[in-house]
Amino acid sequence: MRHPTALLTLAIPSAMAFAQPPAGYYDPAQGLSGQALRAALAGIIDGHNVLSNADLWNAFETADDRPDGYVWDIYSDVPGGTPPYLYSFGSDQCGSYNSEGDCYNREHTVPQSWFNGGAPMVTDLHHILPTDGWVNQQRGNLPYGEVGAADWTGQNGTKVGDNTWPGYSGTVCEPIDAYKGDLARIYFYMMTRYMGQVASWSSDMLQGGDLSPWAESLLLDWHNGDPVSTKEVDRNNAAFALQGNRNPFVDNPAWVSSIWGPTAAIAADDAGAGPVVRLQDGWIRLTRGQAESSRVRLIDVAGRTVRELDWCVTELRFPVPGPGPWMLELRSSRARTVQRVVALE
Repeated sequence: MRHPTALLTLAIPSAMAFAQPPAGYYDPAQGLSGQALRAALAGIIDGHNVLSNADLWNAFETADDRPDGYVWDIYSDVPGGTPPYLYSFGSDQCGSYNSEGDCYNREHTVPQSWFNGGAPMVTDLHHILPTDGWVNQQRGNLPYGEVGAADWTGQNGTKVGDNTWPGYSGTVCEPIDAYKGDLARIYFYMMTRYMGQVASWSSDMLQGGDLSPWAESLLLDWHNGDPVSTKEVDRNNAAFALQGNRNPFVDNPAWVSSIWGPTAAIAADDAGAGPVVRLQDGWIRLTRGQAESSRVRLIDVAGRTVRELDWCVTELRFPVPGPGPWMLELRSSRARTVQRVVALE
């Protein structure tokens, strides 16, 4: 490990930086949205070349090299400032460690325990980053979130503490702002690449084969607040060279809102056509064939939640807040459906 004295990390260029997939790579996804788009993308990026655990160490040298040749660690980097420590590839790999700055290891940003260490997730380079061993240990298998009063703070500002994001109050890890979008797009990749397997994973960030509502809103916010960077573009290209698949949300960030955003055209599940929604005398009325525990959310055009209700019977009604359009989201343990509601007055 090398400790810099007056070395500044190069600022990461953000905004409108895009990777270049091969011509025709995404043709099956063109013109789609919602679950159809997600399924098409899953088919495109499925069946990648599976790396070994040992391969990951070498993969980092092309996927996670800083402009100065050191390891690009999101838990020690200080964009535009001086990092507290730097790691050299190979010689600074963990082994044993006792404190921050000792060595770097292989962090599963979607922790292995969530999917029981199953393949090929366990060596999927798209979600495995070289990070400081001690900080990785502090994060453990915690969800990501936003921390108020921190129980622990790393040297570049990474935090562990109680979540302040609405919908979940458990302990979380919060990375610095410069890498929140990176991690959000990694999670959207994982929800897509493994969409047929996520239902069997276990985490407070997951529900019903997808992100839980609070995690989805958090990651959408991180995605929108931290655009694709040159670092992500380069990493996506490097992973493609090694694995033969890409993160589509680095290549085309707009696909995130097409699948998870408030105006996503998400179809009803196979078990039915979703609830019947009517506007009547200033009220939104919902009816369905059978009762089940669900969560109803009314979302405005800016993506803000205006009203959120539990729905356990066959009928529900609540007043229209004002002129639309609105998006009405219904979530149950089986599925998520979204319908557009237009109220003229």
